[in-house]
Amino acid sequence: MDLFEKLRNNLGPIGSPAREFNGHHYFAFPKLEGELGPHMRFRGKDVLNWSLNNYLGLANHPDIRKADADASAQWGLAYPMGARMMSGNSDLHEQFEKELAQFVGKEDSFLLNYGYQGVMSAIEAVVDHRDVIVYDAECHACLIDGIRLHKAKMGEYYKFNHNDMESLEKNLQRATKKAAEKGGSILVITEGVFGMSGKVGSLDQIVALKEKYDFRLLVDDAHGFGTMGETGAGVGEMLGCQNGIDLYFSTFAKSMAAIGAFIAADHDIIMYLKYNMRSQTYAKALPMPYVVGGLKRLDMIRNSSEFRDKLWTNVRALQNGLRERGFDIGDTQSPVTPVFLHDLEGGVPEVAALTMDLRENMGVFCSIVVYPVVPKGTIMLRIIPTAAHSLDDVEYTLNAFSKMGEKIKQGAYRQFVPPVNEKTLEVSAEAATE
Repeated sequence: MDLFEKLRNNLGPIGSPAREFNGHHYFAFPKLEGELGPHMRFRGKDVLNWSLNNYLGLANHPDIRKADADASAQWGLAYPMGARMMSGNSDLHEQFEKELAQFVGKEDSFLLNYGYQGVMSAIEAVVDHRDVIVYDAECHACLIDGIRLHKAKMGEYYKFNHNDMESLEKNLQRATKKAAEKGGSILVITEGVFGMSGKVGSLDQIVALKEKYDFRLLVDDAHGFGTMGETGAGVGEMLGCQNGIDLYFSTFAKSMAAIGAFIAADHDIIMYLKYNMRSQTYAKALPMPYVVGGLKRLDMIRNSSEFRDKLWTNVRALQNGLRERGFDIGDTQSPVTPVFLHDLEGGVPEVAALTMDLRENMGVFCSIVVYPVVPKGTIMLRIIPTAAHSLDDVEYTLNAFSKMGEKIKQGAYRQFVPPVNEKTLEVSAEAATE
């Protein structure tokens, strides 16, 4: 068989639902237009947008926009040219690393050009074929892909049930035995905030297990950095166990509303990573506007708690309102707000219809999430409140969800017929509720 022949009509597990409902550019790859923020346009209509990870509302803050523009005018997007190790280093890169490390309570940090590839590469660099990884079952895809690199080197790995300390301990016992046989060590991998469920990782309990087992801990705190803890230094700060996190990782794509990432640890470990992370050794350094802009963002996170305060005011209002209206938002302890939909006899077609009703008729844009992004059988809407939203936005959305909930009870979405082409998407939401 020709290599491309097996690809032409196969969009894979994530793309298949989009093909089934002709949802490209609608359910997947939608095009939101206008100024980044709560109020944007989708397919020519104004919508209240709950799908940006712009937690602190910094994406369009005038001080941030000015810092970005000034840095771009001064440096351009090319500077510095080359990888950090060869010709792409600068005092500002190292200043940013120093300030990031201080903020999260570590000795040093390493600035990364991208988050996904960065944490994959960090995992690959830290462990070899003798070492054993133990990881949470709901770890993000970037962590899973890092573990796959470990597997490619014939490394061992074990998965523990999500946030289940009994399961973790059993797997630590297995890993301890295996590591002793191979002459290796153990790396435990988990998250600060799990990005789909909004649950907080049991970092304090994991750190406590260090008294019984010999392992190092890597935490991906992408959704916790800037939002969680007294100063915004993350879930480790919130749970009082930051010192027990050996490798602290976060991307800039959430609270910082930017591109890039960092990993923080002891100075000697960061020096090792600087010389052994292939994704950084063989790739261009983070461009200067992102470095200068990142320094400004970090300064605002450290010194302007009102962004975090406003975020949490909106989070509490939204999550309390959804619970009061009978919606299941799980055990979220973070701004991530999942709405789990149960008893939908029509399955994915029914949730497609209600999503279209929200967008087309109520002007509320949020993401629909199905397998394999979430476990099989789970259907959810994912709402991301930010500091840029208002309490009026929250109230409007709660009223829209109340209407949607009544329609679900009435079975209004069950007769939905998937549109046969992109043009019919324009009328299918109305037809779905007739």
